[in-house]
Amino acid sequence: MVKEMTYELRLYIAGQTPKSVTALNNITKYCEEFLKGKYKIEIIDLLETPQLAEGDQIFAIPTLVRKVPEPIRKIIGDLSDKEKVLVGLNIRKV
Repeated sequence: MVKEMTYELRLYIAGQTPKSVTALNNITKYCEEFLKGKYKIEIIDLLETPQLAEGDQIFAIPTLVRKVPEPIRKIIGDLSDKEKVLVGLNIRKV
């Protein structure tokens, strides 16, 4: 039996700005719709832990990073363009 792959996502934000809140709401909604039970979202607030930005080379926020499955993918912005996010995360093919 093949085990379902779990998507490991990291959302980099800087406090509770409108864009950060929108990005979190959007990615949660997409994951529930397309990856239900097969995803983990780690929220990294760069106001609290700015040193973590260097590891994933974060230059803008909010930024979503797909750690698993590889290759690593990044999407910058509030994630409101659903098709762009799904294609960017390789959840939906072009």
